[in-house]
Amino acid sequence: MNITLTKNSRISNVDFSNLQFGQIFSDHMFVCDYFDGEWSNERILPYSDIKVSPSSRVFHYGQAIFEGMKAYKDDKDVIWLFRPDENFKRFNISSKRLAIPEIPEKIFFNGLNELLKIDRDWIKKGVGNSLYVRPFVFASEPSINATEANAYKFMIICTPAKSYYENQEIWVKIEEKFSRAAKGGVGYAKASGNYAAQFYPTQIAKNEGFQQIIWTDSNNHNRVEEAGTMNLFFKINDTLITSPTSDSILDGITRKSIIEIAKSLKINIEERDITVEELISAHKSGSLKEIFGTGTAVTVLPINGFGYRGNRFSIISNEEKTSDLLKIKLNNIQYARTKDFSHWQYKIT
Repeated sequence: MNITLTKNSRISNVDFSNLQFGQIFSDHMFVCDYFDGEWSNERILPYSDIKVSPSSRVFHYGQAIFEGMKAYKDDKDVIWLFRPDENFKRFNISSKRLAIPEIPEKIFFNGLNELLKIDRDWIKKGVGNSLYVRPFVFASEPSINATEANAYKFMIICTPAKSYYENQEIWVKIEEKFSRAAKGGVGYAKASGNYAAQFYPTQIAKNEGFQQIIWTDSNNHNRVEEAGTMNLFFKINDTLITSPTSDSILDGITRKSIIEIAKSLKINIEERDITVEELISAHKSGSLKEIFGTGTAVTVLPINGFGYRGNRFSIISNEEKTSDLLKIKLNNIQYARTKDFSHWQYKIT
C-alpha cells in the first residue's frame, strides 16, 4: 500500500468538545480503484478533493453504496472497532444488489487498519467520543450509457463524532403517504439513493416539529418498519418489540446487537410485525412504556413521542428505562470496558 502523509495536520484547529456531526474530517483517506476486472492501487492520501468526470455514472444512475461504523479508544489508548465483520458483510451485500464489484476482505480491513493507525489522534477517549468511519464506493467510469459501470472508486473517510442528537427531545412522525422502500427493492441495502429519497418527506416532518419519520409498509402504511437513521424498538408492558428485517428494512448491526444483549439480560424481546393501530392502542391503555431507536450514529436513542394524523402521543413513564440499561451495556462493549461479547471487539494493531 502506498502511503502519503499530510504535511499539515488540521487537528489542532478542531474543538472536540463542540462537534457537528459530519462537518470535520480527519487528516487522511483511503482510496482504491476498480478497473479491468480487479481492485488495485490501494493508497492512503491526505484528505482532499478528488477529480471525477461530470459523466461519471454515479451522477447519472446512482451506483453508490456506503457503510457507517465507529472507532473507539479505551482508557489505555487502544483503538477498537465494533463488529466490523458485519459492516464488511453488509457492504458487499449492498454492492451486489447495485451490481457493484464486491470488495475483497483483505483490502477492506487493510484500509481500515492503516487509516485508523495513522489518524489515531483523532479518536478521543471517553464514552460518547468516537471517530465515525465511512467506507463507500461509487461508479467512476466516464460514460452515460445506462448500464452498470466498469470502473469504481472505493474510499474510506473519517469524521470525529459525539452523539448524533445530543441533548435534543426526539419526536417522530408516522408516515402514511411516502414510502422508504418496497418489497423487491433496495431497502435492505445501504444504497445512497435510499437516503436521498427520504430527504423531502423528512423535510416536511421537520417543518411540523419532528426530527425523523417512522416509515410504514409501502402497501397499506399500517405496519411499522424503521426510522430514517435507525431501527426501532417498542416496549409494551414488559416486552421489547422490533420489526423483523426484510428486503425493505435495513439489517442494522446495532439493532441485532441490542437484541442479543437484551436476551443475555433475560429481557423479553420479540421480532414481529407491529401495526400503527397496536401502537396507538398500547399508548391509550398505558402499556406503551418506551420507544427507542438504534443505529451506528445514534447508538441507542430514546424517543419522546410520535405523531399520527395530526395527533401527538407523548411517551411518559416513571419506570427505569430499558434503553438506558442497554446503552450502558453496549457502550461498555464498544469501549472494551467489559469481556462480555468480546468477540464483537476488533482491535486495531
